Amino acid sequence: MMTKISDFTKAVILSAGQGRRLLPLTKNSPKCLLPVSGKPIIEWQIDALLTAGIKEIIVVTGFQTNLVEELLQQRYPDHKQIRTLFNPFFEVADNLASCWVARSVMDCNFLLLNGDTIFDVSLLKQVLESEPAPITLSIDYKKVYDADDMKVQLDNKGLVKHVNKTLPEDQIDAESIGLIYFRSNGPILFRDAVEEALRYPTELKSWYLTIIDTLASKNLVNVCAISGHRWCEIDYSSDLTKAQELFSE
Repeated sequence: MMTKISDFTKAVILSAGQGRRLLPLTKNSPKCLLPVSGKPIIEWQIDALLTAGIKEIIVVTGFQTNLVEELLQQRYPDHKQIRTLFNPFFEVADNLASCWVARSVMDCNFLLLNGDTIFDVSLLKQVLESEPAPITLSIDYKKVYDADDMKVQLDNKGLVKHVNKTLPEDQIDAESIGLIYFRSNGPILFRDAVEEALRYPTELKSWYLTIIDTLASKNLVNVCAISGHRWCEIDYSSDLTKAQELFSE
């Protein structure tokens, strides 16, 4: 039987946050459990991963972790490789701390997903089949980028030069959609960088993409453009409306 790429790949989903920008919808429920067309965000993600052949899925939880654990037990009772890791720092830290909590599972090829981005299976398969690189950032393009977009600058070879929210307008080439693929030596480079960063208390409020921005200076970060595929990052109630429209079929 032919071995597939996904047989050697796991997924880490960062779903520790409450999603305060979606209050009051997230007063008693984490963002990842908000329904989109009748299905929680986390289910959209896991179902896409399973369809693409990713069997080992680790969900980093925080706010109302019991609710997430209950859903996973009810929805995926036969998938023993779907499990959770609890981030006890979710109230005082950003998602770099969630990566630190999950660092022990970053021991082979893995996908790192923001817990608020839903996407087509076809998008996921394109990322899995992308040109090999230690780190592959999934990107998309649009005419105008807003303050909350994670902006990407590329060098003349098409590799990532910078990724952050504060890039000057004349340096923006794309945006990160919140899905990264680590292969080869990428997992250990990322894991080691996360461990080093969290030695300093000031980094508790950092995003994991600050690590990607640093590693990009070593020509390690390629991109996979996913234009034409459905995806939506959900930060505000208007994003929920957009997601409902995109994924209503």
